[in-house]
Amino acid sequence: MIDVKQMLATSIEQGASDLHINAGMPPIMRINTDLVMMDLPEVSNDEAGQMVLEMVGEKKFKTYLEKRDLDFSTMIDDGSRFRVNAHFQKETVAISFRAISSNIPDIEDLHLPDVVSELTDLPRGLVLVTGPTGSGKSTSLASMINLINRKYHKRIITMEDPIEYMLENNSCMVEQREIGADCTTFASGLRHALRQDPDIILVGEMRDLETTSSTITAAETGHLVFSTLHTVSASQTVERIIDIYPASQQNQIRAMLSNTLQAVISQTLFRRVDQPGMVPCVEILLCTSAVRNCIRENRVFEIPNVIETSRRLGMQSMDHSIQQNYMKGYLDREEAIMRSSNPAKMDKVLPASVQPAMQTQEG
Repeated sequence: MIDVKQMLATSIEQGASDLHINAGMPPIMRINTDLVMMDLPEVSNDEAGQMVLEMVGEKKFKTYLEKRDLDFSTMIDDGSRFRVNAHFQKETVAISFRAISSNIPDIEDLHLPDVVSELTDLPRGLVLVTGPTGSGKSTSLASMINLINRKYHKRIITMEDPIEYMLENNSCMVEQREIGADCTTFASGLRHALRQDPDIILVGEMRDLETTSSTITAAETGHLVFSTLHTVSASQTVERIIDIYPASQQNQIRAMLSNTLQAVISQTLFRRVDQPGMVPCVEILLCTSAVRNCIRENRVFEIPNVIETSRRLGMQSMDHSIQQNYMKGYLDREEAIMRSSNPAKMDKVLPASVQPAMQTQEG
């Protein structure tokens, strides 16, 4: 039988961000967006099930068999940690691992706009980091929380499913609660967190109406709240939050959201062409009075135009970020065009090549 810890150690040595196990196939790693098959035999369904059992124990394994999905974290002997989802596909066991860096990167090293660091100085309100799975949301959030942890003397409570980055008490007092182990649900944890004297609350994901409502309420009551959504733009983020609510409550939530939302950071990762690794392209929405009016008056469709005309305030569109990173020599031209919101326009804007003098060794 394949040793799951040895397999995970090999994936770390190879620089993989993810590892996938499906019964009937050899394990497959994701390295800089590419899927690479490991030089190992096929994993049987029984072997995959035994791996899950070894990692979670009998009690959680029974839960997995009943609910058919289980999120948890695991660690190997060298201290490397992984976020894990065990599930079923075609009635066989499947496991997805995401490597979690043991060190929280400094926010200055993530190639994020300067305004992202400035958001950690906010006294209250809601800050959302959004993007598809694997876009670096958790890393960005952990770096922002860690910056607060260095700068201020505050009480931070996080609710995560599962806990990814381990935060230490620095200048701040930090409590990390894992869903399923330390509290039953995000919504339950949030309700109790408001009685635990927090200054800052991190909610791993606004995944349903109850969690979304509790998160907005926490921000409305004077706390600084960070959370994530699986949306790809700022305007889509606002629409998604409003659409979670029944039609009869949507006017009310527009008013609440217009008062509490401070910023939306929408990011996605691109493979770098100048060196191995990834770089984020980022859309930034800051909630100025114009943005708040758009939300309150149901004119969310105008938000992209507000972003485009407010660069001096620190806002930027995703396409502008893609263009900037291409001009720095980080991105492949074809990928930059293909993944922009307006490929025809991007094709005209981007030069055929970037002059060496315009490139940088940054990062």
